[in-house]
Amino acid sequence: MPPTPVTGQDLPTNYRVCTRCIYDERVPAIGFDEAGVCNYCHQVDDLVEEYGTGQAKGVRKLEQTVEDIKREGHGKPYDCVIGVSGGTDSSYMLYLARQYGLRPLAVHYDNTWNGSIATLNIHRVLKHLDIDLFTWVVNNKEVDDIFRAFMLAGVPEIEASTDLALAEVMYRAAHRHKVKYILEGHSFVTEGISPLGKNYFDGRYIQSIHRRFGQRKMETYPLMTFERFIYWSCIARIKKIRPFWYLDYSKEDARAFLEREYGWEYYGGHHLENRMTAYFHGVYAPQKFGTDFRNNTLAALVRNGKMDRQTAWAAYSEPPKVEEELVSYVRKRLGFSESEYDAIMAATPKNWRDYPTYKRRFERLRPLFYALARAELVPMSFYLKYCFATPSDEDPR
Repeated sequence: MPPTPVTGQDLPTNYRVCTRCIYDERVPAIGFDEAGVCNYCHQVDDLVEEYGTGQAKGVRKLEQTVEDIKREGHGKPYDCVIGVSGGTDSSYMLYLARQYGLRPLAVHYDNTWNGSIATLNIHRVLKHLDIDLFTWVVNNKEVDDIFRAFMLAGVPEIEASTDLALAEVMYRAAHRHKVKYILEGHSFVTEGISPLGKNYFDGRYIQSIHRRFGQRKMETYPLMTFERFIYWSCIARIKKIRPFWYLDYSKEDARAFLEREYGWEYYGGHHLENRMTAYFHGVYAPQKFGTDFRNNTLAALVRNGKMDRQTAWAAYSEPPKVEEELVSYVRKRLGFSESEYDAIMAATPKNWRDYPTYKRRFERLRPLFYALARAELVPMSFYLKYCFATPSDEDPR
């Protein structure tokens, strides 16, 4: 559950909190050094050193990658693909690509739950930058059936189908246009690295839950199976690049720039550009599972010196912002009665270990995925999160 509110300038003492950020002992797979600094802070430090984040070597590495992208894309309509959501990071990534002289194709996976502001943001930025858009629209009844299945399964990852579908759609768009590079607007500095064991998902997980609890066929949903993942990374060899991992990127500065230059609008908070995502972060995760993912971003702000620990803890202690009538909208759209919805929220939580996944396969193939991560054919964050056993990994599947 959310932490006890801060009293004065002191952080709570009923459980241990990292002396550098605000991760506490309830975070999965956390550990502390002699100075009380958590292993996730050290992980960020290691990534900064490895990627040269915000340093000259990081800039040089990214510039070399840009030259590789241009060379590979010579003579083609596009030289890279960028997934867009209408949020800060993906919108700024479009601008950054243009600044580097790249010719991106914007790709959007429309799960039919977008907020109006996010949709306007996408079109405003694309119009100003003269970038083409490819959109994959899933059947709304089909995607709602997948969301419903995850809630009936009692697991937290109701957004898994959206995240994995966007990855698959970007691969498909890149392959269709013979593009070898996907640029992702993720920053481990501003967003942190999600704790190990939290928010796991893969194609088998989605498929197994849908087969058990779903009612409609998956016909328009772009499922990424293990075989497709291997094809994209090992045979098609489409690289995934995260430019913000190399640069001194500020989400706050990016937001101000987008508002000033393109009339982009802020949607009220991190991950609130989509109504299902807003429901997950503001209601479902904290109320059913006692998980508040705001600590990822707040901890990152503290590490970066943009917020002090007391202020961050106080913000973390406040209830998440929730759109009025959002719960009613989600319940009715997914076809739950009030009593059915209440029963789901009150039921004993389950997690990804209760259903078949590819997790053990990823662990067995860890050397392969390490090589792929080093070659930027899979994200390094995938290797770090999915290819190692966590302390509670006892399910042999």
